[in-house]
Amino acid sequence: MQKIQITLSSIQDIRKFVNEVTLLDYEVDLEQGRYIVDAKSIMGIFALDTLSPITLVAHSDNTDEFFAQIKEFVVK
Repeated sequence: MQKIQITLSSIQDIRKFVNEVTLLDYEVDLEQGRYIVDAKSIMGIFALDTLSPITLVAHSDNTDEFFAQIKEFVVK
């Protein structure tokens, strides 16, 4: 399991992010406070505060390629 912080500041960002996540064969969750949503769910993402950082939890140890694809969303 790998965790990183991301931000999704626009509808276009959310759409692009979900398109990348849906291609994965493992589960990815987004956590913010007490909320945990499936990262493959656009409606779930809209339930979060997209103006604040979101913790991405990838349920795999082989996430290097995925993290490289979403590097524009990663909080530095």
